[in-house]
Amino acid sequence: MAILRETKQEQLSGAELLLKGLKEQEVELIFGYPGGAVLPLYDALYDAEIPNILTRHEQGAVHAAQGYAKATGKPGVVVVTSGPGATNAVTGIADANSDSVPLVVFTGQVTTDGIGKDAFQEADILGITVPITKNSYQVRDVNELPRIIQEAFHIAMTGRPGPVVIDLPKDMTICEGGCQTPDLHIPSYQPNTTPSILQVQKLLKVLGESRKPVLLIGGGVISAEAEQEALAFAERYEIPVVSTLLGLGVVPTSHPLFLGMGGMHGSYSANLALMECDLLISLGARFDDRLATSPSDFAQQAIVAHVDIDPAEIGKIIQTDIPIVADAKECLVKLLELPGEKPNSQEWLALCQERKVSKPFTYDREQEAEIKPQKVIEIVGELTKGEAIVVTDVGQHQMWAAQFYPFQFAKQLITSGGLGTMGYGIPAAIGAKFGQPDKEVVVFVGDGGFQMTNQELAILNENNLDIKFILLNNSSLGMVRQWQEAFYNERRSKSVFSSQPDFIKLAEAYGIAGVRITDPTKLSEQLTKAFEQKGPVVIEVVTSTTEHVLPMVPPGQANDRMIGVD
Repeated sequence: MAILRETKQEQLSGAELLLKGLKEQEVELIFGYPGGAVLPLYDALYDAEIPNILTRHEQGAVHAAQGYAKATGKPGVVVVTSGPGATNAVTGIADANSDSVPLVVFTGQVTTDGIGKDAFQEADILGITVPITKNSYQVRDVNELPRIIQEAFHIAMTGRPGPVVIDLPKDMTICEGGCQTPDLHIPSYQPNTTPSILQVQKLLKVLGESRKPVLLIGGGVISAEAEQEALAFAERYEIPVVSTLLGLGVVPTSHPLFLGMGGMHGSYSANLALMECDLLISLGARFDDRLATSPSDFAQQAIVAHVDIDPAEIGKIIQTDIPIVADAKECLVKLLELPGEKPNSQEWLALCQERKVSKPFTYDREQEAEIKPQKVIEIVGELTKGEAIVVTDVGQHQMWAAQFYPFQFAKQLITSGGLGTMGYGIPAAIGAKFGQPDKEVVVFVGDGGFQMTNQELAILNENNLDIKFILLNNSSLGMVRQWQEAFYNERRSKSVFSSQPDFIKLAEAYGIAGVRITDPTKLSEQLTKAFEQKGPVVIEVVTSTTEHVLPMVPPGQANDRMIGVD
């Protein structure tokens, strides 16, 4: 007679369970900063296979994880300690939530018996981050940790991607629990990815009857990895394409169907197409106020079809006639599978293309008294053959990069869109380089944003990261100054720097080569030499202090009310 014995489940500490869970999720690296509440976890990390990239600030850790996630499509992972460590991460979490970036952020917490008692370095991070996360957990039973980790990664990556916070009391990393990972089962979270065939057929029917169709590409197309299908759909039906900022790269800038970025600093052709179309097909774009600058005036004559994985976005800003809640890729596959008639829109396409040629993004190329920032970006585009991963900070340089860099592929532009976070550029570029080590990574950053997170330059040499930083120095908070000059009677209130550090010495303090360019006649030559240098280089380019980003749609005005168009 066989004797049945109960098999004792292997017991691991919470820290070991966490690392096991990360390995099961195929996590390649962590961006983090240790502190008291996460010391048991960092002690376990000492012997772990997963490296921790020690950033110099918790906000930098989250931005680096964002850059990694945007460059790879994989979730970024962050570990920070409790209290100020967690609150320092809030800006990056909010940024990721706004731009639909998948993150899993582990925040240390005081021990469970200290929660709610104002213990040292305690902060209610769950309460703080409720509006800016897809979901959040606080571990109260170490045996629940494997399930929580599995769920967190699933939620971060599926549906509309976004950040998930796991709050980890210190004692939960010390005590032991079972290591078996349960089957994934979240009845309350079932995002729909499959489009309604009836709605897809309706869209194809309306497309065949249209005369002025426009395809609007948003960041959701990139999240769904649907760039090939989007381009194939546009080409099959010969639809002019407009991109949001976060959709740049899906359709190459040089493609004849591409009209440019739309919105506040969009192209003349793109904005007029949005206003005059009779059918607007939006794929993974949410009609934010930088795109639809006056929702009541936006695409008034158009039938609007909106494809989005998030049902909350459909009809939120622009009235939608053909709503399709679905993954962008699955919807495009159906659009390509089903038969449809080409629209009779040759005159419309010719008009859009003529506008693109006659009124492109431009600037004064004749003057040679000062360096034009747009020229810098054009030269960098030539030096990199349009093949670099381009990371930007936030401000004028961000819009100039969107306008003048020749984007060719998805996941090429890494920038802060919805939240517009200054200081994003340097750490995001570091994360992008970790994610795509064989790709050339170029950063455009202003003198304001550079001074917010430049401490992350310390990471470069210790990790052998070859990144070129183009610091466009206009001695001001350029976009703030531009708005003050345009809308506040040129009252430049605290937007101009009266003194600045020596940026080259600052770079050299981190052991990084620095180049300063001031002569417009030597711009191309000096940029070329700087890019030929091996290893990271900070390239400070002293630019015009009066240049504005144009065209510009004044706030609250319709997209066709652009200023700065000849």
